[in-house]
Amino acid sequence: MASVDPVGRPRTLDLQGIVRLVGDDLIRVEALFAEQARSDVHLVSEIGRYIREGGGKRVRPALLLLAATVEFIHAATLLHDDIIDEATVRRGRRSVNSRWGNDTTVLLGDFLYTKSMAMALSQDNLPILRLLSDTTLRMIEGEILEIERDGNMEVTEDDHLDLIRRKTADLFAACTRIGALLGEVGDEREQALTSYGLNLGMCFQMVDDLLDFTAEEKTLGKPVASDLREGKVTLPMIFLLRRASAADAEKVRAVLEDRGFRRVTRDEIVRLARDHGALEKARELAEQYAEAAREDLMVFERSPYRDALEALPGFILARDH
Repeated sequence: MASVDPVGRPRTLDLQGIVRLVGDDLIRVEALFAEQARSDVHLVSEIGRYIREGGGKRVRPALLLLAATVEFIHAATLLHDDIIDEATVRRGRRSVNSRWGNDTTVLLGDFLYTKSMAMALSQDNLPILRLLSDTTLRMIEGEILEIERDGNMEVTEDDHLDLIRRKTADLFAACTRIGALLGEVGDEREQALTSYGLNLGMCFQMVDDLLDFTAEEKTLGKPVASDLREGKVTLPMIFLLRRASAADAEKVRAVLEDRGFRRVTRDEIVRLARDHGALEKARELAEQYAEAAREDLMVFERSPYRDALEALPGFILARDH
């Protein structure tokens, strides 16, 4: 069991400590991912292996041990994201679309989506299938909304929060809710775990928004400030534009128009965001969602598993990639 501090609160676990509780199950998740990604078509199997070897934090399967289905949905989303964003790097390696082309990548994303639903059907659990289907539809709606808002400097905080809920947080919430359904924990605890996953996912994406401006490219595994270059106005920029002078706002507009840092440097944009308190404000909001996630767990009795779930928001806030 996790140790406690002098006032009885659990000490922060590191990621290894969190994962250790479910280590054997995560190994089985990886094995199932590998098995289900195989195909008689050699190229499908080859790209599936490439995706798997790219790794990732596997936060979703840590939340839901029977999560190969959810991880397939997540992987499909990333494939389509990289095509839309014309990304060339993912987790420090060439993105699938840059290596195999957009046509193949689109089809592989479709393969993973369809495979995920087939796996869910095999469990003969209609509520879970409906939940996964609804979540996938909201994620696709989020992608469409993001394209619709490309380069739009009028995007509001509420607009962006709705977007990241659809694109990221709803899948986290689906993970924790499925865990509750499988565990038959009752309505109150099911709602608490669903809320926990949603708050954790919101925090996760907000930290991503911040890292895009503050992380080192080598650590981040992709070009820095790629969001702004791709026309995405995320929370740090929303908060900056709310406080910036007209001249400073024109600098953000220049980056969006140029799709790069030709007239305005990345360092200048980061400095503006820092000087206007935009990065601090975005960080504070992420911390609020992290705290809300921890509070969601108060309906559960103390255990090593609750301690691990309580520690996850801290890990997400502290991550550097």
